[in-house]
Amino acid sequence: MTALSRLAKRWGLQTSSFLFFVSAGIVVVFAALTIAFVEPMGDAFGAASTWLLTNLGWFYIFGVSVFLLFLIYLAISRWGRVRLSEEDEGPEHSDKAWFAMLFAAGIGTILMFWAVAEPVNHFANPPRAGVEPSSIEAAREAMGFTLYHFGLHTWTIFTLPGLAFAYFIHKRRLPPRVSSMFQPFLGEKIHGPIGRAIDVIAIVGTVLGVAVSIGLGTLQINAGLSDLLGISESAGAQLIIIGVVTGVAVLSVAAGLNRGIKVLSNTNILVAIGLLLFVLITGPTLVMIKGTVESAGTYLFMLPELMFWNDTFHDTGWQGSWTVFYWAWTITWSPFVGIFIAKISKGRTIRQFITGVLGLPTLFTIVWFGIFGMGVFDIEMNGDGGLVERVVDQGDIPGAMFEFLTNFPLATLTSFVGIVLVAVFFITSMDSAGLVLDTMTNGHEDPAPTKQRVFWTFSVGLVAAALLIASGDEGLSVLQDFITVVGLPFFVLGFLMMANMLRALKEDAGELPPLRTRRWLRVLPPEEWLRRRRAGTVEDAVMVPEPVPGTEPEYSDDPVESPADADDAGIANEAPAGTGGRGAADDK
Repeated sequence: MTALSRLAKRWGLQTSSFLFFVSAGIVVVFAALTIAFVEPMGDAFGAASTWLLTNLGWFYIFGVSVFLLFLIYLAISRWGRVRLSEEDEGPEHSDKAWFAMLFAAGIGTILMFWAVAEPVNHFANPPRAGVEPSSIEAAREAMGFTLYHFGLHTWTIFTLPGLAFAYFIHKRRLPPRVSSMFQPFLGEKIHGPIGRAIDVIAIVGTVLGVAVSIGLGTLQINAGLSDLLGISESAGAQLIIIGVVTGVAVLSVAAGLNRGIKVLSNTNILVAIGLLLFVLITGPTLVMIKGTVESAGTYLFMLPELMFWNDTFHDTGWQGSWTVFYWAWTITWSPFVGIFIAKISKGRTIRQFITGVLGLPTLFTIVWFGIFGMGVFDIEMNGDGGLVERVVDQGDIPGAMFEFLTNFPLATLTSFVGIVLVAVFFITSMDSAGLVLDTMTNGHEDPAPTKQRVFWTFSVGLVAAALLIASGDEGLSVLQDFITVVGLPFFVLGFLMMANMLRALKEDAGELPPLRTRRWLRVLPPEEWLRRRRAGTVEDAVMVPEPVPGTEPEYSDDPVESPADADDAGIANEAPAGTGGRGAADDK
């Protein structure tokens, strides 16, 4: 037993000691260095971000569009009929509850933050040359770019890992870890140094990515409280906000998925829809409805060009501040949101999964930004204005939503509702992240000590606080630099993910209809298999990925390679009783 294993046992943890302590150590050290060396850390990430934007910005844009095309191919191909479950089980959650959890754990905080800020920014400063600022054409392009940023492409970044997780967790019954998605190529090495390195990168990157969102949400809550109560927009106030919301998130994650996260998600989506309807009814209703429909058409018309647009000829640097930042930021969420979506999507077919995860949130996004965006343009072109001055000229992006609501009845009440919405989206993101990070380190979804989930939820709040302290008055720009750098390795993993997904589908289904798929025995990480074996509860689980005998497809164009030697994982061979497979470690 290693020193880390003994420490985990002493603390009453039931998790992978290596993944838990190494990932936690990196997170804590990062937070400490960020607080202790504010300027050097900021300068380092700024320099790295500048280099990436100059030389690899095209790779971020190209990558997401390729991911989208790959998902469309899977949905319309014969693979779309494959069900994401061991047997032909139906979905565990209703469509309504499924959508609410997708939305709240995905980009709820982002929609609240950018609903007003992005349209007004692009309206005042058009992304493409030759468009007159604050003109009708600028308004059209502003909606096209906004929907490009928050429509199909954003949800593509969540859907690809979500689908891969769902397949390898529910179909192949592998551990809920990022390394499991590489099992077709790595085999048993998912338990070795390569697999552990992938998981550490995913865990640390997820903590950092969610922390950036928490930082942005904190800035917005602080801006709203400043408008309503005169609370100063300061580091002290922001730390208090993070502390309070982290505390609520800890209580929620301790309550679990069905009692905590699901209830908060369902409640918040109803409140968000209520705010949307209020703005629609009390605002220029007809203009908003017509504009939303027109914006959908503008988005579809511009999408083929924007998918691969890199601003090559004018090279203004605009894309680095907006599109590349969004893609890098969103992809750091992808392991956490991907596992969460996979967890709530068991029993759906690949076609249903892709259509639902891409389509439903995108439709809501079109309506959401259509109504708020048209409201912005009406205020600036036909009303008293003020949005461009505050959001663009003064750079107060966190205060955009609250400035917008002052143009509607009951401004104080709706601003309070807006603050609550941001806070609850903030909470659901944190508690979902805590639940998923614990699942990734454990390597299974069975009940585990609550203190593990609490730790990961708290760690997200800690890193968010450190980033806000480090960012100072340049909060948004520093967060953008930071996340641009962190997102790069996730894009590389995305391309490998696609290759492994295709390999797995061909291995399990063969090439002739009907799609009879191979069944797999449940796989546990070595340390968890050993723990359960000692306790006599290992049952039918194995350590090495192994199909159920007799369920192999009759035809395959790509035969499965022999598994690699388990020595790569530091595990001695032992056959688990009753499975006939190669197995776990020496039980000493």
